[in-house]
Amino acid sequence: MQDETLTEQQEKKDELKALAFIAVFLFPILSIIGVGGYGFIIWIMQIILGPPGHGM
Repeated sequence: MQDETLTEQQEKKDELKALAFIAVFLFPILSIIGVGGYGFIIWIMQIILGPPGHGM
């Protein structure tokens, strides 16, 4: 019975560590990559197609 309590406590600690990692590191890094990638795509499109507002 006591081993189960220790295991549950360890699982909770591991889950909190995983949540902290996701919230503090993973999501911000993925957000930066996503916004940077979108900006890069727009930049390349403007190089190829020209700036916006100069169509026919």
